[in-house]
Amino acid sequence: MYDRNDFSMKLFYYQRCDRTPNFGDELNTWLWPKLMPGSFDDDESTLFVGTGTLLNSLLTERTKAAQRLIIFSTGAGYEQPLRQIPQHWQIACVRGPLSAAVLALPAKTAITDGGILVNRCFKPSGEKTATYGFMPHIHHATYAATDWKRICEPLGIRYIDPRGPVEQALEAVSQVNVLLAEAMHGAIVADSLRVHWIPIVTSPRILRFKWQDWCASMELPYCPQVLPPLASYPRYGRGVRSGVRSAAHWRDCLQQSPLLSSSHQAKISQRLTKIMTQGKAYLSEETVLGQRLEQLEYALLRLSSRF
Repeated sequence: MYDRNDFSMKLFYYQRCDRTPNFGDELNTWLWPKLMPGSFDDDESTLFVGTGTLLNSLLTERTKAAQRLIIFSTGAGYEQPLRQIPQHWQIACVRGPLSAAVLALPAKTAITDGGILVNRCFKPSGEKTATYGFMPHIHHATYAATDWKRICEPLGIRYIDPRGPVEQALEAVSQVNVLLAEAMHGAIVADSLRVHWIPIVTSPRILRFKWQDWCASMELPYCPQVLPPLASYPRYGRGVRSGVRSAAHWRDCLQQSPLLSSSHQAKISQRLTKIMTQGKAYLSEETVLGQRLEQLEYALLRLSSRF
């Protein structure tokens, strides 16, 4: 879309310690080269930071070899907030108004998550193969994929693994009428592909802040449906990453969900059935999506013109 061969940069995105691919992070490797072909190489002097909740105190350490950082639609939320923005950072836009507020950026810097640009790069087959799909958080897919498949199949819910290939996940999302989304980027691409979505929470691992940030950018509320955790989940605290106002976040989630108790499959199935029949599904207004897409495209054009 924005083919410029007179500059180059390297993609920077979050990669799990065990190298397990995660849909929201791997989306970077699929999306940005399509939008900016010929713009990426392995030179770390200039880094492009796209989708992900990366705007925190650790980013400066993780990118210390770079002479320039380009921040495009990235979000704040995990770890400790930045005390100041380094001079070599170029912030084109951030995920939403909460990220802008945390970083003391002008309100106009908040557009939305760049994941909605999937709308410009992916053409669904047009065939619907299931009424409902479910994409769990990567943490829960890692520990409980087999259990979730066992729960989803009898209910006719298509299980969509966030660890699979990006294009495969995009096709799967496009083929359902409603996505039950615990993975935020599942909801983001669903919205961009005009698939209704219902936010789900099954443990305190889900960071409310980043969801509220993105939803606010799309002029939507964040009202998740809460399910009890699976017995195969690890105990509370294992692998938990701290976040903005994390103490209140974990307290609220613990009040909603008895994380240390085991849950019977029938109880979860019953709750899922109720969510499918009574839960509110969301989809941003066409005008809002169109405006955000135009704003992101304009920000990309401005970005390329500065090189």
